Amino acid sequence: MLRLLVPASTSNFGSGFDAFGLALSLYNEFYIEPSKVYTIDIEGEGVSLPKDESNLFVRVYKRVCEVFALEEKPFKLRQVNRVPTARGLGSSATAIVGGILACESLHGISLSLEEKLRVAFEFEPHPDNLLPAFLGGFVVCASSEEGVRFLRLDFPEELKVVVCVPDFELSTQRAREVLRKEVSLKDAVFNLQRSALFVGAILTRSFELLKEAVKDKLHQPYRSELIPGFWKVLQKAYEAGALAVFLSGAGPSVASLCIDEAEKVGSAMVQAFKEEGINSRYITLRASKEGARCESFNP
Repeated sequence: MLRLLVPASTSNFGSGFDAFGLALSLYNEFYIEPSKVYTIDIEGEGVSLPKDESNLFVRVYKRVCEVFALEEKPFKLRQVNRVPTARGLGSSATAIVGGILACESLHGISLSLEEKLRVAFEFEPHPDNLLPAFLGGFVVCASSEEGVRFLRLDFPEELKVVVCVPDFELSTQRAREVLRKEVSLKDAVFNLQRSALFVGAILTRSFELLKEAVKDKLHQPYRSELIPGFWKVLQKAYEAGALAVFLSGAGPSVASLCIDEAEKVGSAMVQAFKEEGINSRYITLRASKEGARCESFNP
């Protein structure tokens, strides 16, 4: 039996829209054993996800086989999902990356990152969740006609990522639909300045700059309309001692960077959502240096 572990991720960090991604210490696990037909069992988060061949993990596996002219080897799949679905934490990326690694392992092949991404982008066109899931760590990326250009950087170990997960889903498609297709030069410069500041603050551990560095005018003002209480959650997190607060990915989860006040910040965010009539929970995580990995497993 094979066991695949793929980390969750948070992305954007406010100003770094579609450019920044961080692997988190929260993992989806995928257990695979050979079978004559595909069977899927799901535990934990997303138990209503498809349990037939329309399951994303299986679809990706089958597509890799097709692209690289490999004969399919059906399997029994058990998903142990810890990453909340449709909450801005890269749950879909874990299934995409897992399906690609499963094909590598079952067929004894080694694909380059470029080959993996070529298939992955058919299912998720944005690299800010995929690259951290593959590689781990903090990734700064840019898409170009020649492919993705990226840097994997160290993320300060002392920073905790406190993620408040509200009790409702928000599809990435819906969160994209509310964005403006054109923005003003003033707003573009605003984000460019702060995204550069964010990278500098992380590399030099100038944490006092993070609050300014995560401010954004390209996506959060519009997506906040889909997330009742977002600005109150942000305010209460700062009042509780957060260094930075931002929408995790496309939302609706809200993430905070902290050092010593993680429990206080998490509780404050939960309370702010509660005042808007929304139940939520918080998870305290750290950056994951390791990306997806596959290992033999004997239950």
